Amino acid sequence: MSLSTARSFLSEACYGEQELDANSALMELDKGLRSGKLGEQCEAVVLFPKLFQKYPFPILINSAFLKLADIFRLGNNFLRLCVLKVTQQSEKHLEKILNVDEFVKRVFSVIHSNDPVARAITLRMLGSLASIIPERKNAHHSIRQSLDSHDNVEVEAAIFAAASFSAQSKDFAAGICNKVSEMIQGLDTPVDLKLKLIPMLQHMHHDASLASSSRELLQHLVNSYPSTPMVIVSLHTFTQLAAFSLIDIPKQLQLLLQYLRDDLRKAVKRLAINDLKLLAKKAPHLWIRENTQTLCECALTIPYNSLKLGMLAVLSTLSGTIAIKQYFSSAAAGSSVPPWLTDLVKLAQECCYHSNLSVAAHGVVVLSSIVVSCPEKDIVQLEQDTVLGVESLLMLCSQDSSPNAQATLKTALTSLVKLLKNRPHLSQPAVEFLLGQLHLSCDSSRVLMCHALAAIATHLPVLGDAMLGDLVDLYRVAGHSSTGEQQDLLVSLATVIFVASQSSLSSEVKTVIKQQLENVANGWTVYRIARQASRMGCHEFSSELYQCLRTRVASEHFYFWLNSLKEFSQAEQCLSHVEEGDYSGAMSAIAEALRSYQKGIASLTAASTPLSPLTFQCEFIKLRIDTLQALSQLICTCNSLKTSPPPAIATTIALTSGNDVQRCGRISMQMKVCMDEFRGLAARYADLHQSLFDADYATLRNVELQQQSCLLVSHVIEALILDPQAASFQEHGTSGSVQTESEYERRMMSVFNHVLDEVEGLSKKHPPVSHLHTNCLCDAVIALLKVPLSFQRYFFQKLQSTSIKLALSPSPRTPSEPIPVQNSQQLTLKVEGVVQHGSTPGLFRKIQSVCLNVTSVLQSKTGPDYKIPLDSKTNEIEQRVEPHNDYFSTQFLLNFSILGTHVVTVEASVVDESGIEWKTGPKTMVSVKSLEDPYSQQLRHQLQQGGAQPAPQRSSYIRF
Repeated sequence: MSLSTARSFLSEACYGEQELDANSALMELDKGLRSGKLGEQCEAVVLFPKLFQKYPFPILINSAFLKLADIFRLGNNFLRLCVLKVTQQSEKHLEKILNVDEFVKRVFSVIHSNDPVARAITLRMLGSLASIIPERKNAHHSIRQSLDSHDNVEVEAAIFAAASFSAQSKDFAAGICNKVSEMIQGLDTPVDLKLKLIPMLQHMHHDASLASSSRELLQHLVNSYPSTPMVIVSLHTFTQLAAFSLIDIPKQLQLLLQYLRDDLRKAVKRLAINDLKLLAKKAPHLWIRENTQTLCECALTIPYNSLKLGMLAVLSTLSGTIAIKQYFSSAAAGSSVPPWLTDLVKLAQECCYHSNLSVAAHGVVVLSSIVVSCPEKDIVQLEQDTVLGVESLLMLCSQDSSPNAQATLKTALTSLVKLLKNRPHLSQPAVEFLLGQLHLSCDSSRVLMCHALAAIATHLPVLGDAMLGDLVDLYRVAGHSSTGEQQDLLVSLATVIFVASQSSLSSEVKTVIKQQLENVANGWTVYRIARQASRMGCHEFSSELYQCLRTRVASEHFYFWLNSLKEFSQAEQCLSHVEEGDYSGAMSAIAEALRSYQKGIASLTAASTPLSPLTFQCEFIKLRIDTLQALSQLICTCNSLKTSPPPAIATTIALTSGNDVQRCGRISMQMKVCMDEFRGLAARYADLHQSLFDADYATLRNVELQQQSCLLVSHVIEALILDPQAASFQEHGTSGSVQTESEYERRMMSVFNHVLDEVEGLSKKHPPVSHLHTNCLCDAVIALLKVPLSFQRYFFQKLQSTSIKLALSPSPRTPSEPIPVQNSQQLTLKVEGVVQHGSTPGLFRKIQSVCLNVTSVLQSKTGPDYKIPLDSKTNEIEQRVEPHNDYFSTQFLLNFSILGTHVVTVEASVVDESGIEWKTGPKTMVSVKSLEDPYSQQLRHQLQQGGAQPAPQRSSYIRF
């Protein structure tokens, strides 16, 4: 191998490489470090961050940083600078350095160099290491000394290091505060150096007295040095200090608003606006009405659009928080001015029609947030004004394809969707306006408007067949080129058509869409449209699109993936033809669907790869197959009442046995089996739901609905036949949102409510069991089958990716070899782990802590065969640990007193910020062999030998 080999190894994006490969790469980088050529040494140094990303465990990171420390100690300044950059890039791995003393010792030796540049780089290196050495007194002393240096480069480095240590160490901050104050107030300190020293005061927040003295100094600076740069730096440091200490935020708000109102300099006003926005995000609950009112008055009187835009951005940030409610509640309590006459509303209404599009966008955001947060009875007229303001802005921006206009359009549409979600009665005219505006807009605007229409129609059923004609006419003329915007427009319009058609596309609509796809669409666009059709329940159309796409892909895995999607769509299409009351037709439709599903699951298995195992897809389809089989079995069981009715003596048997269910005859036992099967399916859906940490909310809700449908059927069986008094659906239901979020959810909830009403009415009127009860069961099954299954986003696309990688120590030398441990001792099992993220970490939920569960089971016993207590055979320990910089580590003490081979299993699960536990894995197993300790073994041998001596030999010593 060479350095280029190590580079190619580290450039691979996948994880899961063996430790040996990582060590080989480290060895190759070490060869580069020991090279005589400066270029190869630098190249080796800059490759270390990739090595850390590839194998982020302490044992390798410790070795690597020690090698870098040697290079820092012995190399020239350019190599030191490279090592400094690597250290700063790898900040989250610093706490994994095991030999911190040795590492710092090698780095710190350079501080005694005669070269001020070398000392400056060392100071910056120490500042970068402040998180792991916050209380090192020699580092503190060196920083203090370097602040008095006559070399500007060294002083700037000392300021950087002092700021870093002040943020981490309370003792250092308290000790350096007076020195920094003297330097800032000293007449011999240059102004540019003062401007660099002042930001250090933002870290003096470790206790109240330190923060108070820093505030007094900053207040003195603001009053004593009125120059623009000094005021800007001092005010910003003031704000940062207040944001950290929290208790001074109300005073800081007043100070910033005072400068915004009274200071005539634009730069100072702009700084005040930026800091107000920072505090609006940090602590909106501390904004009292007077603060918001002052900001509104400034915005109403300011003549500059750029500053007005900044103030509106602050109000826009506040409008989505509790500050807006405090403003109106205080206004209502303090005066008789109605909400629509306040300065905030006046400002927002004025800005909605502003000539500057960005100002108008913020005005719309503020106005819509006011409407959403205020009681509906107080702002009826304001609702209409908000809709008119949004519509006028949409009309202005929809024909302009410039980036500014498109950003404004997106903001306005987002506000409109939020408004209509909270005020559904405004949705119909707004949707009609959007449909009319679609014909007049440019292509990029049409895409955004289609997204908004789909979002509105997903929450509210406002798109009907009457509007479908306009959409189809627009689709006919939409695609006239193969540009990216045109492709996006085809997908967006098709999505709106699918939503409007409510899973039943006419042949005319399908012909229009297919014709456009054949003319201008590429394969990816066709796939996206087919995917949307599967999500919206238009399975017949999606099946046709998947059919034509199968042979247009370059990989057999993609072919099998598309083939499986085609089979799944065909299976769901079979179920859509089921008619109410046609029970034999329902069974044949389920049988046909199961045939397609079995073909599809075979193709889906063939499409999986080690990097893309399609775990969720396979498990979801298997559950769907088992659910359909259970529904088919339930219909057969219901039909058995006709073929095998209860015998005439069934009532007598029930009275004799005391089991009232026996009077229903043979069907009662069959129904109990069906009920248990549906409850088992619901439990499997719950397990699947618990494993979907990275799934979007719509996918999770979809799995919940499948679980609830199984619980519903089990409840209906129990309520109608087995135990009408004890049945309760609420006991088995899962918590879901009250407001439906999609058409599929609306239809499923409608079926649930209808079936429950039918069951409640029937159970009160007729005792079990009769054909009315079995017919009600079969009708419930058909009602569930008639709702087209929605394949949600996570089935096709993973927007968030989170995985955990575990490392256990001690680890066996070979995978098949067990770890030896003496039975009189306990084994300390150290579990380390790293959390690995995709491109968008924390998009839906974030990891709060990792739950580690360690269990051990006795696999084979080598000692004497006598009865062993169960608790001696197993270990079961659980610990929760919070990851820091995506790394966690903990230890378990395991007891193996029973001789033999034990299998230790370590399973990880994650807990999100809401406290919900998700079974994400992974699960790691290791074998442990419990051996008898030498002393016990020697003692046992002695006892055995003593007991085996012959009697004559013992008697010969009696004489003595």
